[in-house]
Order: sequence, then structure tokens, then C-alpha cells
Amino acid sequence: MVPKDHVLNVWDEVKPHLDKVIEYTQGRFNTEDILNYLLTDDEFVLWIAFDEKEIKGAVVTYVTPYPRGKYLCMLFCGGVEFETWGDQIVKLMQHWAHDTGCVALEASGRPGWAKILKANGYKPLWQTFELPAANAGLGD
Repeated sequence: MVPKDHVLNVWDEVKPHLDKVIEYTQGRFNTEDILNYLLTDDEFVLWIAFDEKEIKGAVVTYVTPYPRGKYLCMLFCGGVEFETWGDQIVKLMQHWAHDTGCVALEASGRPGWAKILKANGYKPLWQTFELPAANAGLGD
């Protein structure tokens, strides 16, 4: 977990990992938006995976307050060699979610994530659908 006052210290190494996942937000975010949230909103947290030489990946989480409980939402995850650090960081976030009073860890992602998260107790709840807004080529 990167303390908020150290986010800028690692941002140049983290940004390329997050740049790769931005396309999957379908225009909802860019990396400058993510940086702004990390610097200004206490609910957004940056996690990094690294070895002795370099940062291997980055995860951004956000605490989502629902009426019946808080959930730790894994918003963004990007990097290389995920198989070497992914399981560890998911477990770490599960513990942190528990320690901060969250009910569970939630994530939306491409179908391949189901295979990755299965070992950590993942269960499918729903699918996310995106539909065009009215008047987007549907006629008058």
C-alpha cells in the first residue's frame, strides 16, 4: 500500500501499468483522473507489486459505501508477470478490507479475471452492461 504522500514518488513507474487498463474503462477515466483521486480522495488507495529491481504492477482500490455495508472495490489493476504477485496482492487487499470494516472485496473486469480470482473465493454476482444513451443513432 502506497501512502498518499508517496504516490507522486512512484507515479512515473506506475502510470505505464495503469495506461494499459484505461482502454477498458470505455472513456470513463484517464490516468490523470486516477492520479487526482489518489491525491485528493482518502478512499482511493494505490497498491504496488515490486521486486528488487522494478514495479511489476499497480492496483487502485476505492471504498464503496453501500447502505448495508462498505465494500473495497478493486477499480484498476495492471502490470506484468501477474502470476508472480496477483494472488498475494488480492489476499493482502482481502485482509485490508476486513481490517477497515469492509464486508468484501468487489471488482468488475474482463472475463479472464474469473479464472484469476477463483482461487480466492470469487463468486459471480452479476454482469455489467453498457448501452448507448438515447439519440445515439437510434432515430428520433
